[in-house]
Amino acid sequence: MKIICIGRNYVAHAKELGNEVPYEPVVFFKPQTALLRDGKDFYYPDFSNDIHFEGELVYRICNNGRHVKPKFTKDFYAEVTVGIDFTARDIQDKCKTKGLPWEKAKAFDHSAVVGEFVPIHEVQQNGHINYELEKNGQVVQSGNTELMMHNIDDIIVYVSKFFTLNIGDYIFTGTPAGVGPISIGDEFIGKLGQRNVMKCTIK
Repeated sequence: MKIICIGRNYVAHAKELGNEVPYEPVVFFKPQTALLRDGKDFYYPDFSNDIHFEGELVYRICNNGRHVKPKFTKDFYAEVTVGIDFTARDIQDKCKTKGLPWEKAKAFDHSAVVGEFVPIHEVQQNGHINYELEKNGQVVQSGNTELMMHNIDDIIVYVSKFFTLNIGDYIFTGTPAGVGPISIGDEFIGKLGQRNVMKCTIK
């Protein structure tokens, strides 16, 4: 399985980090070893002093396919959850400055938190999905699929031009504004509407 991630998919977040707003989806990957599921704790790694949280809507692929046409995209997903893309911001900044790849900052062990998947029809309202990330009981990020520059259907069409999609793949769809640093003891809760679907404590 693959963890496919889309960067800079919300205008406010791209501007928040001083990044150019891209015309095409920005795609990167995390390995399977990045997964952190079932409410397990995240242990702060010793290679970074500036790990940031990035709450995201995550879809699970339920079909195999490549070069997917727009009329078939909805055959490829049925469930969604909230996840966290943990990012070693200090390492990422150094890599960007040198023009180097930044997998070390994004794809390290347990950097992809994934919550409980639920059927889309249970959380969708007026064709869109609202989600929130709470940190220590306070909402720090709010997102809605309507605000994405590239929605899940666009992402599937684009990504499948280059990479075959497989059953069980995850797609992290990008983060809205509000990202920030984590500290030991922080507790994160991911919500779809009023439904808690993800929990992660920093150790």
